[in-house]
Amino acid sequence: MKARFAAVLAALMFSAVTVAPAAAQTRANDDRQAVAEGSSRAAAARQRRERRPAPPTPEQIMAAAQEQATLANTNCQVTEAKLLGETAAKTSVYEVACATGPGFMIESKTPPSATDCVLLAHSASVVRERDPAADVGPQCTIPANTDTQKVLREYAQKAGVPCTVDQAKVLGQSNDGGVMYEVGCADAAGFWVKQLNDNWTKTPCIQVLAEGGACAFTTAAENAAQVKQLLAGSEAAGCDVTEARLMGQNANGMFYEAKCAGADGVIARVNAENVVQQIYPCATAQRIGGGCTLTPASAAAPAPAGGRP
Repeated sequence: MKARFAAVLAALMFSAVTVAPAAAQTRANDDRQAVAEGSSRAAAARQRRERRPAPPTPEQIMAAAQEQATLANTNCQVTEAKLLGETAAKTSVYEVACATGPGFMIESKTPPSATDCVLLAHSASVVRERDPAADVGPQCTIPANTDTQKVLREYAQKAGVPCTVDQAKVLGQSNDGGVMYEVGCADAAGFWVKQLNDNWTKTPCIQVLAEGGACAFTTAAENAAQVKQLLAGSEAAGCDVTEARLMGQNANGMFYEAKCAGADGVIARVNAENVVQQIYPCATAQRIGGGCTLTPASAAAPAPAGGRP
């Protein structure tokens, strides 16, 4: 019995000894497989990183942005550039600041499309006025591009505005495709200025009002002061102009009405150089452009030579 028990015990001990290494071997195989799989995934990720092109350097971004700005005919000498990303069509989008004038958002299409940062900001403000929560899309963020007033002052200089500009804004597009801006002057009447292609023109606010427009940055007193300057050196130089308006023009010149404090008003005809050619008292100017409206006529009389505006 003892011998049989010893034999059974020996068999059990052998079984226990052989089972433990078999389980350990299974776990070791699993561990090796996991390590192998992990190494394979890491290697694949490393290969993907190695295949992926390195991000462009700042110098490469500047060069690419300048190329796109040139192809888009922006006349922009790029001073700063940002690569904003890539579109679904695999085109690149850049924001650029320029040595002069506005910056641009440029998409590298064929040909590239360029959007003026000043006009982009204006469009966003118009949309936000209608809906403050509206999505206005990407906007220019380079500091030089967010100072739109600086760019608008440059526009006023290009248009020949003869004053220190203290306010300016985008008005929109004119019927002929030009872009209109209003500029206000410090202590003087302002202007509308227009850019059409590479040409700039300016229109005094007193003329804008006569043509049915409006100037937010010019007061009635500033328009009156402008006409008083026109009267300097004429027989109406003593008129303390309190109100003024542009009546119109004909082949003989431009006609302005001036209301004078404590005196009869006048109509002044000036030539293309803004030099007064003739003064008509309101009392005798009923037939010139319909007569004075700022100063009631005291008497009716035929219009002097010079014709209607």
